[in-house]
Amino acid sequence: MSEANGPQTRPGGRPPRRKDRPWLMRTYAGHSTAEASNELYRRNLAKGQTGLSVAFDLPTQTGYDPDHVLARGEVGRVGVPVAHLGDMRRLFRDIPLERMNTSMTINATAMWLLALYQVVAEEQGTDIAALQGTTQNDIVKEYLSRGTHVFPPGPSLRLTTDMIAYTVRRLPKWNPINICSYHLQEAGATPVQEISYAMSTAIAVLDAVFASGQVPDDRRGEVVGRISFFVNAGVRFIEEMCKMRAFGRIWDRITRERYGIEDPRQRRFRYGVQVNSLGLTEAQPENNVQRIVLEMLAVTLSKDARARAVQLPAWNEALGLPRPWDQQWSLRIQQVLAHESDLLEYEDIFAGSRVIEAEVAALEAECLAEIARIEEMGGAMAAVESGYLKARLVASHAERRARIEAGEEKIVGVNVFQGTEENPLTADLDGAIMTVDPANEARVVAALHGWREERNEPRATEALTALKKAAVGTENLMTATLECARAGVTTGEWTWALRDVFGEFRAPTGVSGAPLAVTAEPGSPLAAVRAKVTRTATELGAGRLRLLVGKPGLDGHSNGAEQIAVRARDAGFEVVYQGIRLTPGQIVSAALAEDVHCVGLSILSGSHAELVPDVLAQLRAAGATELPVVVGGIIPAADATALRAAGVAAVFTPKDFGITEIIGRIVDEIRQANRLDPLEVSV
Repeated sequence: MSEANGPQTRPGGRPPRRKDRPWLMRTYAGHSTAEASNELYRRNLAKGQTGLSVAFDLPTQTGYDPDHVLARGEVGRVGVPVAHLGDMRRLFRDIPLERMNTSMTINATAMWLLALYQVVAEEQGTDIAALQGTTQNDIVKEYLSRGTHVFPPGPSLRLTTDMIAYTVRRLPKWNPINICSYHLQEAGATPVQEISYAMSTAIAVLDAVFASGQVPDDRRGEVVGRISFFVNAGVRFIEEMCKMRAFGRIWDRITRERYGIEDPRQRRFRYGVQVNSLGLTEAQPENNVQRIVLEMLAVTLSKDARARAVQLPAWNEALGLPRPWDQQWSLRIQQVLAHESDLLEYEDIFAGSRVIEAEVAALEAECLAEIARIEEMGGAMAAVESGYLKARLVASHAERRARIEAGEEKIVGVNVFQGTEENPLTADLDGAIMTVDPANEARVVAALHGWREERNEPRATEALTALKKAAVGTENLMTATLECARAGVTTGEWTWALRDVFGEFRAPTGVSGAPLAVTAEPGSPLAAVRAKVTRTATELGAGRLRLLVGKPGLDGHSNGAEQIAVRARDAGFEVVYQGIRLTPGQIVSAALAEDVHCVGLSILSGSHAELVPDVLAQLRAAGATELPVVVGGIIPAADATALRAAGVAAVFTPKDFGITEIIGRIVDEIRQANRLDPLEVSV
């Protein structure tokens, strides 16, 4: 950020200052189809956006083709579906990739999407050595928070290692991994956990790359120099700014002391950021604008810790999918700060601050201790497999939720200052968000079938055979993956070929190991709910009430489901929680086998309109017509009405922040379904 844009005239005849170049400005975008997303990208670039950030849909992220049973309801919902080379061509039509800086939020299937991107660039006549951009490619945080992992840790690390080794040789300007602490914060991470877990991941990746023998010792600095990070910034913007400074110092220390990197440019902490999306509120959503601005200041105010790329969420993301106008508003926030303010005219304005230095030093010491603790366990991968990292995150998140419910941590419009005037921005709730045409999925599936029919089938089969052979061996998988891309192989086929060799991985849920976050002292809300649970179980003749918490479809955001499971456990329920990525049929089978008293479904991806009615229909077909089903997620008001009309007992959205109260309402639904008298117990 040290490059200047020329002198800036200042009021009062004072000498002009030279202004630093602004950060890359991106909007995380993609929806419906490759064609629709391409149109959106070209419009955003015309508005002054200086980089692309591609959001892929969940089937693409988790390695399923659009016609797979688990893809039902998910196609084109939270991002763009890319099932093969033809989709990638349409996604970047009329966008010159040689002049573009493209970030792709993709992890388990990162190698596949990079291969498709490279082939499209080659078809455009681009020198691939000139390609600039980033693949997120951080599988550890998928195990811990985001949930789009596919393969076990060992094979996943191999894919990452192969990508890094390949890009250093062939795509030297590409960032092959974007170690992502963003979702860790959303999963409950404290600043110390966010830094420590990200740094431990970086150590695991670099150790694996250097141990692979694919990179000569004299090119180690090039590997380190292409490692980038993607962070979160919450509304506590002073603390967040200190976190960024601590991040940079720890990274400099690790790369210098552990890996012997002498060039300070290669040790530089390079990061992009999206400010906190899950911290945005459904209640009084207009307040999200100022939250976004404050969070952006955390990563832009300090020159020595300034982000290299920034993407801001839209004010209405807690309500549903933002419209292009909403994304434009977020882009304009960045542009006003960069081009109208004098922020970029000054050196670091916090240099020498005793307050800031003390906070950064404290963070650094705590983080180095936690990193050492993880190293003693065998490193990040071992800490994932043991469940240590996940359990710590679930516990931290439970503690934060408890503080919010107790009013100790204030959120304006949610647990304080709840009175409000009518909001003209949300007067028409259905019009305040963008919706995906339900018929879109069928069109995408039909296009996929057409692609398969028209491709050279023998070449595709041969490419998949070669990929499996390479996976069984030790050769770099990028070459075989590129041939799969050129041969017309699909996203699902590429992933299934590797599943056949590597297997799949179900990450620990962290629920059983989470400590008690809310006490049930006499007179407390949790004590009241526990009394309702105990009495209801007694009246039903059951030892304990049983609640199944289910995550149907491909939505991997499991934070809410985990917190409901933990609080229900603490309220006296026996909780059945099998983690993410289940079909409606699997959920129904588990509900019947465990003889539960209620089914709770958590969906944040927008697929509730398809998946919830499917669960209801299968329960009815199995004779469980009286079993209450409750649903939680980002569910627009019209959809909530439709779900209740279809038979859902209760719908919970982000405005229902009181988890203990939610558990109490679940007990009420169980009593009503079993024709028990209501209990007048205050929660």
